Amino acid sequence: MERILIIEDDMDIAELERDYLQLNGFKTEIIQDGLTGMKKAASGAYDAVVVDLMLPNKDGFEIIKEIRKNLEIPVIVVSAKMEDIDKIRGLNVGADDYLTKPFSPAELVARIKAHLKRYQRLKGLTPAQEVLQYKGLEINIASHKVQVNGNEIPLTTKEYELLFFLAANPNIVFSKEHLFDAIWGDDCFGDVATVAVHIQKIRKKIEKNPASPEFIETLWGTGYRFNSL
Repeated sequence: MERILIIEDDMDIAELERDYLQLNGFKTEIIQDGLTGMKKAASGAYDAVVVDLMLPNKDGFEIIKEIRKNLEIPVIVVSAKMEDIDKIRGLNVGADDYLTKPFSPAELVARIKAHLKRYQRLKGLTPAQEVLQYKGLEINIASHKVQVNGNEIPLTTKEYELLFFLAANPNIVFSKEHLFDAIWGDDCFGDVATVAVHIQKIRKKIEKNPASPEFIETLWGTGYRFNSL
């Protein structure tokens, strides 16, 4: 059973997160103090961490930094801080995802599951996990080859990374900012507009009708979602 650490000083929110996670088969622990939460999170005893940013004694940014010194586990921020600068900072220090309060507990669970699967793939693939398959689209993770109905599709490195990120996290909406940070975050050049450009290029290569995409959907004003249904 996978263990999730919840670091949240608002007990009503923490218990809501705990209840939904337990209903989905996770074992959870709640810590309300930032310093204690940081020590617990850095212990290596948990498979994922859900953390608020505004906490007593140690803020969420410091907790994430401490986790990232030695651990590669999913870290999901759930915070009332809605400014883009806070989201960018949270992702830059090592968070995998960022949800603002009020949030959907079901979406939180879905994102945790998606990130756990992604980390499991990155840490050690079983043969069954080496290929992602969706309705004629095949992504071979080991070789970085992409096929549509048996025909190999040439993709640039960034096109492949963007497609893989979306396909490895199906049915979850990601903003352009989130995708840019995930794929281009360590590079010095470019801005979020490059996400839309790369999405268009990928669609031309993998979609039957790029104007009416089957795989990568646009949710206007929100972002993009890989449709696995």
